Amino acid sequence: MESMLKWAVGGVLAVLLGLGGAALATGAASHGRDRASAPALSAPAARGEAMPSAAGKPDEAAISPGGNPFTVKRILPIDGPIKYGEWHWDDEGVPDGPIVMTVDLDARVLSIFKGGYEIGAAAVLIGTDEYPTPLGTFPILYKQRHNVSEKYDNAPMPWSMFLTRDGVAIHGGSVVENGYASHGCIAGPDEFVSRIFAIAKPGDRVVITRGEMIGMGDKII
Repeated sequence: MESMLKWAVGGVLAVLLGLGGAALATGAASHGRDRASAPALSAPAARGEAMPSAAGKPDEAAISPGGNPFTVKRILPIDGPIKYGEWHWDDEGVPDGPIVMTVDLDARVLSIFKGGYEIGAAAVLIGTDEYPTPLGTFPILYKQRHNVSEKYDNAPMPWSMFLTRDGVAIHGGSVVENGYASHGCIAGPDEFVSRIFAIAKPGDRVVITRGEMIGMGDKII
């Protein structure tokens, strides 16, 4: 759908989750190597010190048939920053439930929740000021396993999950590292995105915000 933009910044920038809980996040970036001027990377948000107990395992007492499946029941206990290219996944013992994803554009973090339990989180690439990733709540419109960008030199965009009619998607196929951005999509590490692709379905919602944080007991949607 789009090509990646090379950001003129050096060093290794850590990407962290937001204070007090998992950062709201979602989106996708694309593949390519076009150089372009873009704003310098801003300081990332920080993940709070207050973390759920029991090594982040599901709390059986919190599981109730009448519970809201879009209320946060667990936040993954991730120590330290999530660096570009890094991802976390733990769905062991998590009961069945609806999938919802969040993206925080300030933190550049994509989180995935299953029945209110955070099961995955990763640093992702997002758009620039010129080509922004849209804010709002978007359903997955359709999925495409072996997608390529017709607009940008047939760049590979595997495991695409499209959020808008004009091609904004969550997808893999990109080098997720410091200095790269997109034309509005959200791109994550291939294995991470492939795991999302395997369980997400059309109609599942993706909430894209800027700097809004959620914690235990908060509503995701």
